Amino acid sequence: MTQTFDVIIVGAGMVGAALANGLGRAGLSVALLDRQEPAPFDPASEPDLRVSALSAGSEAYLERLGAWPLIRGMRAVPYRRLSVWDAASHPLSRLLPAGVARTTFEAAPLGRDHLGHIVENRITQRALWERAGECERIRRITTDNIAAVASDERRVTVTLADSQALQAELLVGADGAQSRIRQLAGIGTTRDQYAQQALVASVRYAGPQQDITWQAFHPSGPRAFLPLHREGEHSWASLVWYDDPARLAALKQLPDVDFLAAVTRAFPTDLPPLTAVAGRASFPLARQHAKHYSADRTVLVGDAAHTINPLAGQGVNLGFQDAQALQEELVGARRAGRPLATPELLARYENRRRPANRRMMLAMDLFYHAFSNRLPPIHLARNLGLALANHLPFAKHQVARYAMGIDDTLPPLLQQLVDQAPRPAFLK
Repeated sequence: MTQTFDVIIVGAGMVGAALANGLGRAGLSVALLDRQEPAPFDPASEPDLRVSALSAGSEAYLERLGAWPLIRGMRAVPYRRLSVWDAASHPLSRLLPAGVARTTFEAAPLGRDHLGHIVENRITQRALWERAGECERIRRITTDNIAAVASDERRVTVTLADSQALQAELLVGADGAQSRIRQLAGIGTTRDQYAQQALVASVRYAGPQQDITWQAFHPSGPRAFLPLHREGEHSWASLVWYDDPARLAALKQLPDVDFLAAVTRAFPTDLPPLTAVAGRASFPLARQHAKHYSADRTVLVGDAAHTINPLAGQGVNLGFQDAQALQEELVGARRAGRPLATPELLARYENRRRPANRRMMLAMDLFYHAFSNRLPPIHLARNLGLALANHLPFAKHQVARYAMGIDDTLPPLLQQLVDQAPRPAFLK
């Protein structure tokens, strides 16, 4: 049996499910495929290891999709301040007053109640899955495997392992960094592996829920704190520790009490008193970019198209921006009575998103290399840069608005640095 849709989306993660909701609510018929349904939310559960800092722009998009109230009804923690500083110790640090090389972004000067929310990925995914189930134009399909993909001048056909066939004008690969849809479409990638890995841990701490997220930069990599929900007399947080893979492997093997002691010693004194750890895991860091965002009747969004250094937690926000851009192009084409998979439409989508994604990749690499460099002149320069940022409120606020997804332009000086930074081959 063959079923026909306007669009088939493979991958019901946050980005794919968001796109399905946007298209379905605009009247397009959508098949949304994933291997399994996201688990129902359990309010008594410990926090997920995978969390995201959803920007104000992403929140607005999720609000339009009707998913944000569901997310807020589960667990979402606002952060009103974001602090960044250089924690590396060096004799040149004495040339600057203590604490001057620290920049804190705040919501209030921007006329905002918050900068964003820290949300567990599984909660965002579950809310979008539930919203998709409420839309009669979306069919959710759970399947273990896609046997084949074929396209001609009129349609793309996806054959499932059980011989069921799905047809549509367009196929969307939203199935992550190891995208099978991207591979089946013959779209290559360029990839660069970082020397560091990242360890994430869900920890409980004494005291009230905090409203600040921070990153302290060390030569071995940043150490970050992201506040999560309150539970009784304690609160939860997600910690991120970037370091050499061997050191992180040793940390994962420690008993809980020794692990918490090691974190307390290594993290800044801003860290509240830790009382328990619920889980920890490490993963490699890599930047990856698809050589093209589309081929024939296949188009990529989110991590299937690009992955970046997770320093500022912008990955899912970029993915949501992909979804919004593609949604606008497809809905506009449908309302104008035009086909959904023309080369012109897919090129417009890529021309909208590739420069923005590349710009964020370069900005994150600029920060990564600047703060992992141990050369004394670079150490002094980055401290001076952070100190200067606090005395240039307009530029600082513009950076904050860019990170929040409110504005799409960087301050001129930072844009100039990004433009002049050496470009890896995959970004050229």
